[in-house]
Amino acid sequence: MGLKKRLDSADESTGTAGGASVAQWRQRLLEEVNLDDLAKLDLPQRRARLEKVVGHLLTREGPVLSTRERTMLIRRIVDEALGLGVLEPLLADPTVTEIMVNGPNSVYVERAGRVSRIDLGFASEGQLYQTIDRIVAQVNRRVDESSPMVDARLPTGERVNVIVPPLSLVGPVLTIRRFPRAYRMDELVALGSLDEATALLLGAFVRARLNVVITGGTGTGKTTFLNALSGFIPNFERIITIEDSAELQLQQEHIVRLESRPANIEGEGAIAIRDLVRNALRMRPDRVIVGEVRGAETLDMLQAMNTGHDGSLVTVHANSTEDAIYRLETLAAMSEVKIPYEAVRDQINNAIDAIVHLDRAPDGSRRITEIAVLTSGRREQIRLHSIMRFDQEPVGLDRVVRGRFVRAPLPRELVTRLTHAGEAVPAAFAAAENGTAAPSAFGTAPAATREDR
Repeated sequence: MGLKKRLDSADESTGTAGGASVAQWRQRLLEEVNLDDLAKLDLPQRRARLEKVVGHLLTREGPVLSTRERTMLIRRIVDEALGLGVLEPLLADPTVTEIMVNGPNSVYVERAGRVSRIDLGFASEGQLYQTIDRIVAQVNRRVDESSPMVDARLPTGERVNVIVPPLSLVGPVLTIRRFPRAYRMDELVALGSLDEATALLLGAFVRARLNVVITGGTGTGKTTFLNALSGFIPNFERIITIEDSAELQLQQEHIVRLESRPANIEGEGAIAIRDLVRNALRMRPDRVIVGEVRGAETLDMLQAMNTGHDGSLVTVHANSTEDAIYRLETLAAMSEVKIPYEAVRDQINNAIDAIVHLDRAPDGSRRITEIAVLTSGRREQIRLHSIMRFDQEPVGLDRVVRGRFVRAPLPRELVTRLTHAGEAVPAAFAAAENGTAAPSAFGTAPAATREDR
């Protein structure tokens, strides 16, 4: 029998021929160490100390094991004592971007945009609940039948969602999204997420203080792209970031990071994104960056963009650049302030300058698939002018997605705004020399309006 099965068997029945269970070894470990002394050490030192103590315990009291089995057992006992048990190796693996636990015996991970099941599981449902309790206790939350859904964040930044029975029919479900690595824009260009001309244009947008919305579905890389795009913000500006779970890793000097707070065990003390947006406007920001708008705070964000806070960046869940407009209208309407549709439309027309849409392809690659700019003004129906899109080729037998980025000239008003800000327009997006719009690379269809969408 392999070590994992032997340990699982031991976990589910105390006292086997092989010796004590992992839980029992963990208890013996905690009896051997001085917890006050342990608390003074940093995490690597703490792990090294515990591994040494466990090694002595196994030598003195443990079963006869091979070197490999002994190393695995020591690691698993220390993982149980220090961290999240069987999940610790996955959290230590930099290639894993998401961990999905669907009950004690079903664990999936995402690597390079692809989801696959792994040969790993919890010894019992009780062990999984124990891991969940460790996570939610760190943020002063609880999870049980009366409170079966919880959002939390690990100290290392990973976002965690928990949902348990009776809402989940497969047992406790735990989803951990890893803290994204901070990519620079040139790295995203090298990965094929966009081309160099588009990167130059987006840099000009940010430096010229255009308000940019980044859209896409779950897992399309919105936060990663927002982080890269923020790299174009000048270092001397004061930036306020607002997030549900702090993930952005900006490199500028003057950054104030704000994070929303859920209600406590008594259901009190919640601080919403909307509260933080309102407060941020009193903090003299040069830029406001909102990790994601998903409710009534959208109206506050639009109003901020309309009251001198240009250059703001925000993400929103949407399926296309056009869908992003509908989404913003819907979210703004969720405010308790009953505002007419025409007023919301004017807020969007005056606030939003460009929308960048990202998609995740079937092969796991993530890229910009369209950039559109708003060309409508006050009291006009919303018009989008697409200036770049990804023209995908049919997928071949290797299932790899290929294509090319095609571009169209920028509207004259946008070219004027960029040049007045001292920004050069990349040649690939330049209009005709006579100042009129050149033929679109996308054909002659007119820009979409609300009526014909």
